[in-house]
Amino acid sequence: MSARGVFLSFEGADGAGKTTQLRRLAARLRAQGREVVETREPGGAPGAEEIRRLVLEGDPARWSAVTELLLFNAARRDHVERTIAPALARGAVVLCDRFADSSRVYQGVVRGAGAELADSLHALAIGIEPDLTLILDIAPRTGLTRGLARGTAEERFERFGLAFQARVRAAFRDLAAANPARCRLIDAEGDEEAVAARVWAAAAPLFEARA
Repeated sequence: MSARGVFLSFEGADGAGKTTQLRRLAARLRAQGREVVETREPGGAPGAEEIRRLVLEGDPARWSAVTELLLFNAARRDHVERTIAPALARGAVVLCDRFADSSRVYQGVVRGAGAELADSLHALAIGIEPDLTLILDIAPRTGLTRGLARGTAEERFERFGLAFQARVRAAFRDLAAANPARCRLIDAEGDEEAVAARVWAAAAPLFEARA
């Protein structure tokens, strides 16, 4: 690996299996002898985890789209400063469950804050992108059913409903098409092993290039 580490994000609608596939990839990379940092958004650092509760819990109408966007960027800044940047600086692999693309899709496109505002805030406050983004693509009804079945308090976005999840899926597909050099669309239907094989097929060239 090069001196700088590798930064990979997992994206997709709620219930697409991002966390499961991130953990599987982390285990595979650790078996190869790599240092791997597993992290998530919102969260991944103490201050960011406090903001996580504000944006993922409570009534769906709790925040406007622009307020949400600002909160997510505040959490992301703390996350990058305290977790992601130090890990990359020491040459680790960072696997992140969601990153800026979620803000572009959820707040920028689907909630209506505007893609331009999402991009401008990211450029101003964050300034880094993953080396590779894996977008797990799943039928909205399947993802929503999975998300609600978790039974946690973090269901604010699931409670926007099925039509919302369908718009999220469409926006992620558009994002993948617009960023082919960075983004890979992964079919997330089927069993975990089959999806993991698709994830590795997409990710392996990145790690082979940095071996």
